[in-house]
Amino acid sequence: MRILIEEHQYPAEVVENIITGLTNLRNIKGKVSVNHVGYYYNPALNNHKGDMVFILPKVLLEGEDGEELLFGKYLPERVINLAEQQLLTPHEYDFVYKLAVWVYRAIVVFRDSHPESDVVQQQLVQHMSNGRLQECNTYLDILLALQKFNRDNQDFFFFVLRNLHSGYNKINWTRTISKSQAVVQDGVPIYLNPVNKKRQVNFDEELLIIFFSILNHMHNHYGFPVSIPVNYELITGARFEAYLNGQGKARLLRIKNKYFSDKAVYLWELCFAFFDMSHHVKVAISDKEYILVKNFNIVFEAIIDGLIGTDRSLLPKRLADQSDGKTVDHLWVDDILLPTSEETAVYYIGDSKYYKHSTPVGENSISKQFTYAQNVIQWSFDALKGITECNDPKYKIRLRDDRTEGYNVIPNFFISAKVDFEKLDYTEENLRLHDGKNQHESSQFSDRLFDRDTLLLSHYDVNFLFVLAMYARNNPGSKETWKTNVRKRFRERVQAVLEERYTFYAMKGYDVEDSEQYISTHFQELLGKLYRTPNEKSIYTLAVEKRDGGEGTLVRELRNHFYISECKLEDNPQQKIEDQIQSQGQMPIGKCVVVDDNYCEKTAEIIRRVGKYAIGLGVSSGSLALAEGFMNVRFLVLHKLKSPIVFKMKDGPRLVTREQLGDIPHKMKDSEIFILFQIEEEQPEFAQKINLYALTHPPKNYTIRQSYVTDINTLLIV
Repeated sequence: MRILIEEHQYPAEVVENIITGLTNLRNIKGKVSVNHVGYYYNPALNNHKGDMVFILPKVLLEGEDGEELLFGKYLPERVINLAEQQLLTPHEYDFVYKLAVWVYRAIVVFRDSHPESDVVQQQLVQHMSNGRLQECNTYLDILLALQKFNRDNQDFFFFVLRNLHSGYNKINWTRTISKSQAVVQDGVPIYLNPVNKKRQVNFDEELLIIFFSILNHMHNHYGFPVSIPVNYELITGARFEAYLNGQGKARLLRIKNKYFSDKAVYLWELCFAFFDMSHHVKVAISDKEYILVKNFNIVFEAIIDGLIGTDRSLLPKRLADQSDGKTVDHLWVDDILLPTSEETAVYYIGDSKYYKHSTPVGENSISKQFTYAQNVIQWSFDALKGITECNDPKYKIRLRDDRTEGYNVIPNFFISAKVDFEKLDYTEENLRLHDGKNQHESSQFSDRLFDRDTLLLSHYDVNFLFVLAMYARNNPGSKETWKTNVRKRFRERVQAVLEERYTFYAMKGYDVEDSEQYISTHFQELLGKLYRTPNEKSIYTLAVEKRDGGEGTLVRELRNHFYISECKLEDNPQQKIEDQIQSQGQMPIGKCVVVDDNYCEKTAEIIRRVGKYAIGLGVSSGSLALAEGFMNVRFLVLHKLKSPIVFKMKDGPRLVTREQLGDIPHKMKDSEIFILFQIEEEQPEFAQKINLYALTHPPKNYTIRQSYVTDINTLLIV
C-alpha cells in the first residue's frame, strides 16, 4: 500500500511511477503535488503485481509549504510505501489503514447525496474473485469485498440454510426402535423418547454467524449499507471486540478445513482477512480503479453543512445564495446570544475552512465573511418590508430595535479542520477556538456592540476525524442529534467570547416615562450600547466594554434612573430585574429639593402637622434653578449634615405671597414670593438610603447653605 498526501510537493523522481496516469498534477521546479483525495489501484506497482495508492487529506500535514510533515513528525516522501517504512508507530500505521475507509465512505456519501457535482471522479472494477491472480493488501479492499460478497450471494446463504435445516426434527426410526422401549396402547406402540436427526457441530452456520457479525460491525462502525437476510444471534459488543483482538482469527483457523465448496472457502478467506488484516486475499483487477475527489474542500464543506447547516432547499431565495453572487457555506436560525425571557431567534452564519494546520485565514476570506453578514442584515430588512419574498415566518427576523436603534448580534464564524496528532482519535469532537488568531472585528465606533457596522467574527477548530466519521456513517438519527448539540455548543462558545470582552446588564426604568425621557435625552451616549429584543417591552440589554476600575461612569449614571443588574448571557433578564427590585427595594423617581435647615427636626414636626412647606424665590443661582424646575419636584429632603428627613409631595406646587404663608414652615424668609408644596407622606425608607456624601456635595454652582434641585436617585445608595 502506498500513501500520498494531498497538495504536498514531492520530488518528482520519488513519485513519478506512483502517480502514472493521474491528471490534475502540479509541477513546480521539479516538485509534484496531487490535488486529489481518495484512492486508486496502480497495476504497474510491485513489479506489475499492482498496489493500491491512497491520497490522504492535507490536514494531516503541519509546517510551511515544502517543509510539511505528516503528523507533524515525518517527511511524507519517507513513508510512501507503507509496507516498507519503519517510521510510523503501530497506532499511526493502523490509523492510516482505517482513515482510508472513512475517506472512501465520505466520498461515497457525498457522491450519492450530490449527484449533480462533478468533483468526484471514479472508475470501478471487480475487486475480488476466487482466483489466484494478485494480492490485495488494503483494509478498504477487504471491507469492500465483504460488502460485495453479501450483495452478490444471497442465494448462496439461503441454499446453505435450507440444507442445514432440511433434516431437523425428522425421526430416525431405526435408532429409535433399537434403542428405546415402546408403550403399547390400544395395540399401537408409542415411543416416548424418539431419536431425531441432529447435527452436533454446525460449522457452516458458525461461519455465516461470523460473517454477518462482521457486516453488522461494518454498518455500525463505518456506516456501510449492508443487508443481513437471516435472524441470527450475532456476535456483538465485548465479544466482537475479543474477536477483533485475536479470538476471531483463532476460531477461524480451528474450522478452516471444514469447507469444501468454492464459495464457502472464499467466504472463510474474506472473514480471516478481515481479522488478520491479511495480505493474502486474492483479487482480479484488469484495469485501473479509482474513486477520487479533485477538490476535497467541497466535500469538507458538505460534511460540515450536513452536520450543522440548514438544507438549502428550505432557505428563502437570496438568503444563503446572495444577490451579489456570494454564497454562504452554512446558515441556520437559532436562539439569540443575548439574555432574553422570550423565544427570540437570530441568523447564524458560518464558513468552512479546509486548510493545512499552519495556514492562516486570508484577509479576503475575512472580508467576505463580514459581507455575508451585511447582506443577511439587508435581506432581513427587505423581507420585513415585503421587498424580498419570504413565505416562512421563521426567517423574518427583526434585527433592529427601533427604540434604541440597536442591532442584534449575529453569530459569525469560521470552522476549520484539525487533527490532534497525539491522539488520532475519531470519538472526541474537540470543538474549540482556533489555535491561531481566532477573533476578528469590523466596526466604525469602539464600545458599540449593538451597532449595524459592528460585526464580530470567531474562528473555531473541529476534530476532522470526528466529523469525517460522523458524515461517513450517514446515520440520520446520529447526525440530527449531533446537529442539535453542536448548535447549542456553538452558541455557548460565541457567548463566552462576547463575555470576555463585554459586561452585560439587564436594565429596567424605575419609571417608564422617566426612563424613556432619559434614553431620548442621552441617545448619542447610549447608541450602540443598548438593545431591546423584539418581545421585551420594558427590559433592555446594556453592553459595556470591560475596563479596569469597575463598572464605569455610564453605569453609575444609569442607576439613577434604572434598575440595573449584571446579567450573564444565559440568564433570564426578567428574573434578574425582579431579584434586583427585591434586594434594592422600590426606587423613587423624579426631582427632589434639598434644604439645609439648622432646625430640620422642628421643621419636620410642623410639616407633619400642617402638611405644607414653602421655599422663597431669591436672586441666587440656586433659587433661579429651583424656579425653573419646581413643577417637577416630587420630594423634599431636609437635613443638617446628617439624619435627613424625606417627604413625598403631591403634584401641583403653586406660588404664594409672604402674606399667604401664615404659619407654614418656609425657607428664605426675606423673599416676597414663595413656592408652596403640598406634602403627601413621609418616606423614612428612602431617608435610610441617602448617601450623606452626595447630600452634602450639591451639583455645580450650588453651595451647602442654599437649597438645590436634583434627581432623588443621585442621593441614594444603590
